[in-house]
Amino acid sequence: MMKNFAVKVEEGKEGRDGEPSVGPVYRNILSEHGYPPIDPKSTTVWDIFRSSVEKHSGNRMLGWRELVNGKWGPYNWKSYKEVYGEVLQAGSALRKHGFEPGARVGIYGSNCPQWIVAMEACSAHSLICVPLYDTLGPGAVNYILDHAEIDVVFVQDKKVKELLNPECSHSQRLKLMISFTSFTEEQKEKTAADGVKTYSWIEFLNLGKGNPFEISPPEPSSVCTIMYTSGTSGDPKGVILTHENVATNIRGVDLFMEQFEDKMTVDDVYISFLPLAHILDRMIEEYFFHKGASVGYYHGEINEIRDDLVELKPTFLAGVPRVFERIHEGVLKALEDLNWRRRKIFHLLYRYKLYWMNRGYKQKDASPVADFLAFGKVKNRLGGRLRLIVSGGAPLSSEVEEFLRVTSCAFVTQGYGLTESCGLSTLGYPDEMSLVGSVGSAFVYTEVRLEEVPEMGYDPLGEPPRGEVCLKPKCAFAGYYKNEELTQEVVKDGWFHTGDIGEMLPNGAMKIIDRKKNLIKLSQGEYVALEHLEKVYGITPIVEDIWVYGDIFKSMLVAVVVPNEEIAIKWAKQSGCKGSFSDLCTLDQLKDYVLLELKTTADRNKLRGFENIKGVILEPKLFELSEKELVTATLKKRRDRLFKLYKVEIDALYQKLRGSKS
Repeated sequence: MMKNFAVKVEEGKEGRDGEPSVGPVYRNILSEHGYPPIDPKSTTVWDIFRSSVEKHSGNRMLGWRELVNGKWGPYNWKSYKEVYGEVLQAGSALRKHGFEPGARVGIYGSNCPQWIVAMEACSAHSLICVPLYDTLGPGAVNYILDHAEIDVVFVQDKKVKELLNPECSHSQRLKLMISFTSFTEEQKEKTAADGVKTYSWIEFLNLGKGNPFEISPPEPSSVCTIMYTSGTSGDPKGVILTHENVATNIRGVDLFMEQFEDKMTVDDVYISFLPLAHILDRMIEEYFFHKGASVGYYHGEINEIRDDLVELKPTFLAGVPRVFERIHEGVLKALEDLNWRRRKIFHLLYRYKLYWMNRGYKQKDASPVADFLAFGKVKNRLGGRLRLIVSGGAPLSSEVEEFLRVTSCAFVTQGYGLTESCGLSTLGYPDEMSLVGSVGSAFVYTEVRLEEVPEMGYDPLGEPPRGEVCLKPKCAFAGYYKNEELTQEVVKDGWFHTGDIGEMLPNGAMKIIDRKKNLIKLSQGEYVALEHLEKVYGITPIVEDIWVYGDIFKSMLVAVVVPNEEIAIKWAKQSGCKGSFSDLCTLDQLKDYVLLELKTTADRNKLRGFENIKGVILEPKLFELSEKELVTATLKKRRDRLFKLYKVEIDALYQKLRGSKS
């Protein structure tokens, strides 16, 4: 008998008078008869934090590493009590400078304890926290400073130069800058000349210590943050989230977690490396603070995060699919270095454990022998103590999710949400193999339904039911800052239209299969889902990253591929080709090899003929490392910028393909 993970509370209906059809309305099984009540003592972020300080004052709260003699040292920790003291001091210093409840406070820099102190200080005095992008250039920062009317910024030392960049013209409106550490003499002179008051971190805390102010706690309806979403084109949108939005989601996670045997405890540790300026990491940290658990920050170099994992030994890891794809690739590369006998044993143990997991056994009980002999090594690569892995930000391929479920010795699940939904709209259940490839079912305080997209052929009343994902949270976001027109465009009859295309499974779980804006029609009239194809082709071993492009006036797809350097060099040795990695990427022989590997992936995944990649451009540099800002902070591709960068090569490639066809 199939297990259901959501309940249908309203039937779907056909569209009338030009209106689109809509699918059934689904709720979480915990909300079948109405939403559970909210804890009246925890209706704001400040309530939640202060309550945690009272219960867990001596617990480790925030951890960081310092550079000692050129090497990163062990984690240092601040307790909840220590952080609370700094929060009161930072808040008092802001009030001393005349910032009243409702003022917008910018925070610009990598994740660190100072980021959280500044954020909680805002909550203590009903100030509005406005994160600035840590991973984007001055363009977005400049826009947000002006749009949100920010007069004060907490800033990381290495980001000060971005604010002082002449292109960041709106930084001239700033009255106050507080460094996470300290300013150089040159920076002090420059800011003083611009009329900006500067403080080192210690100076600012001492100012607050000498001038204490009574806190001005927020109401549930008070604005907690204006979180700007990067988007893939156009100016960022400022999503207004209230304290009630955040508190409701925290309560929902509590109720969801109560269903399971494995409980979260104060001993749990989260490694934070996803940007705090985005909703996924922000909400995870808010929940950890609520539980009195610990958050340790990576030291700032994402390519060296394995060192942080080994040092911190986290119990919880969250990331976007690209993070887990690289873990998957890393394990497969390590397997290639083993002799054939050990590789065969690994694959036998993999299939054996998967067999029992598919028959309902929990991952920790499916094959302890396999875990001991083979998969414990994978677990140790991730610190050795991981209990839960969560993927969000984009759909994770079924292949990678299954691999992690079998080999990581941890619970693995996917979730789905947006800034507008305060991070959580659906969530998967651990140890449920029927949910592999899905993003789970409706979250505790959210209703979900699909809406027809006739131009793409998606019908929520069809088989399978497919359509645009629409959400109705118990507590909806308060709209886009200074953009009522856009708010009304995406929120209709109380339903938020996400722009994502979902498929509803018979068990009430949902898959994200497409994006409305990422569908193109080729010249022969066939629709192609570009993001879906990138996910499929991205599993190809030779592919480190891929951007698929199609033209409405062409019948073929092409792609820009970043090859895996190690595999490309190995291919070169076997093929007798010489040169640097960049030189190899210019060779037609390597392009032909990449096309052959892509064709193998297409055949294995039963892609249709027009979904095959017919030509490639090889790029030696990862898209996220480009100075052209080709991806967002959550590694979503900026298709307009990619096209602009590669247009000449794409035109030449299509010309070549047309010539070879004739």
